[in-house]
Amino acid sequence: MPSSPTDPCDDEQVSLRRKPSQRRSARRVERMLDACAELLDEVGYEALSTTRIAERANVAIGSVYQFFPDKRAITQSLTQRNVELFISRVGRRFMTEEFTGWWHAVDAIIDEYVDMHRTVPGFRSLRFGDAVDLNLLDTVSENNMVIAGRLRGLLLEEFGMADSEELDLSLTVAVEAGGAVLALAFRRDPGGWPPLVDGAKRLIREYLSSQLQAQRTARA
Repeated sequence: MPSSPTDPCDDEQVSLRRKPSQRRSARRVERMLDACAELLDEVGYEALSTTRIAERANVAIGSVYQFFPDKRAITQSLTQRNVELFISRVGRRFMTEEFTGWWHAVDAIIDEYVDMHRTVPGFRSLRFGDAVDLNLLDTVSENNMVIAGRLRGLLLEEFGMADSEELDLSLTVAVEAGGAVLALAFRRDPGGWPPLVDGAKRLIREYLSSQLQAQRTARA
């Protein structure tokens, strides 16, 4: 079985100086992440600073440095939160809806991604970190490879696909290609231009269909 990309949760110690041990501290950290998300949408990553984040979160700058060494670390923690929210939302869909095939599950995954683009502060500016740093989630694997690994786990569990290096590669290509088209959709229209969103779905479905069929044929 191919090795899985590093789970972004395993990198939490990289972005946090220390984990908040009390509920009050945890809420303070969440306010910092919320402030970071809002500022990313308003001023962008280059103009982002720990001072601005502290002011927006209404905390002392020392409180920021108590948990985070710099703005990159805060952005990394926000990215991890985005990933966990995305996987949670997709997992909830998988638990509550009946998919007649994996292609409907892929459509649901894309719908959740698009909705987060529209509704989650900071997500359109950061996504899964690729807008800032291709290795923000993991020092070895690029961000989209980490996401592909997480989605692979969901699809394997739900549809019993055969785990293989070929499936890994196919999902990585699908995430990269689909992500590029979706990024274009949101550059064209802040709400996501529907023809390009539909195009991303078709691209991913048709590519994965052809790859899965080729893998079945090769094993026959």
